[in-house]
Amino acid sequence: MYRRDMDMTIKAVGYVRVSTQEQAATGISLEAQAERIEAYCTAHELDLVALVSDEAISGTVPLADRKGGAEMLEAVRRHSADAVVAVKLDRLFRDASDALGQTKVWDKEGLAMHLLDMGGMALNTGTAMGRMWLTMLAGFAEFERNLIAERTAAAIRHLKAQGRVYNHTPLGFDAVDGQLVANEDEAVTVERILTLRTAGESLGAIANALNADGVTGKLGGKFYASTVSAIIGNGIHHIAG
Repeated sequence: MYRRDMDMTIKAVGYVRVSTQEQAATGISLEAQAERIEAYCTAHELDLVALVSDEAISGTVPLADRKGGAEMLEAVRRHSADAVVAVKLDRLFRDASDALGQTKVWDKEGLAMHLLDMGGMALNTGTAMGRMWLTMLAGFAEFERNLIAERTAAAIRHLKAQGRVYNHTPLGFDAVDGQLVANEDEAVTVERILTLRTAGESLGAIANALNADGVTGKLGGKFYASTVSAIIGNGIHHIAG
């Protein structure tokens, strides 16, 4: 347990985060999050012993790998805190598995998480109801991300099948008015890659052979095993063929 004495004051560490994109698109600010956390702690008689921030940091970065995130975890240990307070789940964690994994550790240590904006209500994982809702909400968030990924993949497959530009223009094609048009010179390189791979050559060996012959990639760079793998697995060449 983080609380090591008979003082029943609940110590809390607040955490706020924004990314550059969020600040520009939605106006979310560190100050606004901090004000909400301070007001919540006052209303619920939590002793806010530290308030840590991460600015221009993506939520995809694990909490412990963020400068502010690491400081927040250290502040919890240093102050023997009982709670972590944030406005939303995505301020703290990158995905459902990240959230559930960390809160499971916190549960064992007696550390509760308070989330202030959960559909108009606050969530406290220090209660059985709060832990249940966290598990459900994190699961739904993961489900939504998977749906988006599936839809994006389906959209890209459709664009590829139609020979339309879908992302970065792949080797072997040029982008012309939104359509992929064959680049005959690059197509020779693609065919060579596919032929060598079919013959059993490793990805690294193919890259070395192309570099040795002075062949360059789409943007003029060298070939690597990862580059060759991306070209082979692209699928657009087989569709176009």
